[in-house]
This record gives sequence, C-alpha cells and structure tokens, in this order.
Amino acid sequence: MSRKVLISGGTGMIGTRLAEMLIDTGYEVALLSRQPGTGRYRSFRWDLRAGTIDEAAVPYADYIINLAGSSVSEGKWTEERKREILTSRLGGTGLLARELAKPGHHVRAFVSASAIGIYGDSGDQVVNEETPAASATDFLVDVSQKWEAAAHDVEKLGIRTVVTRIGIVLSPEGGALVPLARTVKMMAGAPLGTGKQYMSWIHLDDLCRLLVQMLEEPQWQGTYNAVSPHPVTNKEFTETLASVLHRPLVLPKVPEFALNLMMGEMSEIVLASQRVSAEKVLRQGFTFEYPHLKPALESFYEEE
Repeated sequence: MSRKVLISGGTGMIGTRLAEMLIDTGYEVALLSRQPGTGRYRSFRWDLRAGTIDEAAVPYADYIINLAGSSVSEGKWTEERKREILTSRLGGTGLLARELAKPGHHVRAFVSASAIGIYGDSGDQVVNEETPAASATDFLVDVSQKWEAAAHDVEKLGIRTVVTRIGIVLSPEGGALVPLARTVKMMAGAPLGTGKQYMSWIHLDDLCRLLVQMLEEPQWQGTYNAVSPHPVTNKEFTETLASVLHRPLVLPKVPEFALNLMMGEMSEIVLASQRVSAEKVLRQGFTFEYPHLKPALESFYEEE
C-alpha cells in the first residue's frame, strides 16, 4: 500500500522535523515549494500569489499535511505583514482544496494546521475544542477562523480532514523559545507582562508524532488541540527555563507597555493568556513523550 505524504510548508521548523520522522517511519515525502528541486525531497512547485500548483502534486499523494503559513513571530505586524500572514494560510489551503475537488487523486486524509490563537485571550479559563470562538476583532482569532474555514472546504469533499490547533511549539531551532532562551542566557530573563498569562506549549517531537498519528489512524477526524497536558503561566515558564539554563532571573517583570513598544500588536502572542486543554487528544489515545515543561526544555539544553 502506497504511503506518500505531500507537505506544504515543509521547509519550516515543523515541516523539517516532520519530514525526517515520516521518512524514518517508512513514508515517502514530497514538498510543495516555491523553488522546487533544491532539497533532499522530491518537490512540486506552487505559487500562492499566482494561484498555481503543479498538476502532478495532489495526484502524487496518499496524504496531505498542510502547514503552509508565514511565521507570525517574525517581524512586526505591519499591515503588509498581516496580509502576508493571512494570505499565505488561506491561499495555500484554498489551492489544495481546489485541487482536491478535481477527480483523479487518491488522497485519504488531509491534516491541516491551525493555531490556539483562535481562542483569543481567555485568561485562566480552560478552553477546549468545544469552546466558542473568540471575537474576530483580534487578528490571530480572525486568521485562525478563516484558516479553519478553508480546511473545512476539503472536509465537504468527503476527505477525512483533521484540523490541528497548534500551541507554542518548543524547539531550539526556531519559534518562541529562541528569543526567550536568548534573553535568559544574557541574564536579562524576566516574566513578560503580568507573568500570570498561561502558555500552552508542545514539544516539537510530540507535535510531529501527533501529526503522524492523525495521518495514520482513521478515527482522527475533526478539530484537536495540539498542546501538552500541562500548560504553565509565563512566570513558571520563564523560571523553569532559567533553572534548566542555570541562569538567574535578574529582572522584575518586563512591563506590558515595553513589550507593546518592542513588538507592537505582535505582543498578543506573549501577552494573551491561553490555557488550552489536551483532553481530546489524550482520549483519542495519544501519549506525550514530554507532558511536563522541565523535561521538555532539558531535552534541548541538557548540555548547557
């Protein structure tokens, strides 16, 4: 039985690790790319601006994992940057939905990324997949809602569709952990804002193992939170990171206004509180290798 996976966004932090893991598990992997043919995987060209995709891409695949989307944590959110964040997600998902509506392919499952940003700032209330979406006046809420709606167009075609609301992905290769670890290492680490806001995180390897399980097992269908079972407050996160890096925390809290000055609207990512439940993926039979923060961080920084 053929086991070919097509990944959009395959050169990003998550896609890179996921592709390695799929190859190790015996899958064949191909990527959708603006500049195909440069890496170690077979790749098909697509161009989101022009709305074009290699006609052979979707017919190649047994499974599609859709991770394409411009990083929300790089660069200030200018109007242009926000447009890019939105169109990179909607354009990619829309293109795939359009191709999947055509006959002549054998795609068995479509696993599409979304983000816990959809819950907005929910304070210390635990939110789960049934929680009504927050008000779309918040940029990340709006992006996530539109992104998920685009994925549901694939579901309407009768293809098993899994929407994965991804939390703060921990990896020393990129994402939120890199600047946080850098400030702690420079002895400038401090909780951000009030420090009471919840961070719902997941270790990169757990996320990739979860995506593989979603792809393989037909009982996965619908929407799931991809977060560890033990979210922590920003203060706990910063303190745990400092202890793993063997650095003191010298500063008091970094005030909210300073973060707004540095990051603009993007400060939402670190200031919004999201205490997201992992109950549904646990009930579905997924086992976390890193359910707790300290061992997750130690897996990256043991040598330091």
